[in-house]
Amino acid sequence: MLPILVAPDAPTMAEISAETGAASFTGEFRRDLEDSDALHWGEGTVAVSEGTISLVGRLSPGPDYKLYLSPEFVETEADFNRLKTRMALVGDVKTFNNFLVHVPPHVDPAQYTTVIVWCEAFGEFITAAQYQSPGR
Repeated sequence: MLPILVAPDAPTMAEISAETGAASFTGEFRRDLEDSDALHWGEGTVAVSEGTISLVGRLSPGPDYKLYLSPEFVETEADFNRLKTRMALVGDVKTFNNFLVHVPPHVDPAQYTTVIVWCEAFGEFITAAQYQSPGR
C-alpha cells in the first residue's frame, strides 16, 4: 500500500496531451505478457515523442519503477537482464494511473523499439510495449 499512499497525483489527460503533442510512436501495455502476473502488470496506450513518454492507462502499484527503452521487445526478466546494457534509462515512474516521463536530451527514442517498466528495487518485470518494428 505504501507506493499508492506516497504517489504524486497522476497527470491529467490535458497535461499528457499538452506534453506529448503529436507523438511519433504509440504502443500498448498489455496484461498478458509472459512475466506479467497479478502483481506486476500494465495496461493502456503509451505515446512516445522526442521529449516525453506518456501512458494513458494503469500500472500495478509498486516501488522504484523505472522506464527504459530497449532495442528489442522484452517480456521476461531474463530478457530484460540480458539486454539491459543496450537499453536507455529514461527516468522514474511515480504514478500508477497515467504517467508522463521526460526523455533526457541524450536519449533518442527513435533508436529503440520498446518501452519497458521495470521495478529496480526487486528486479521485477512489470510491462512492455513495442512502439516500432526492429530494423526501422
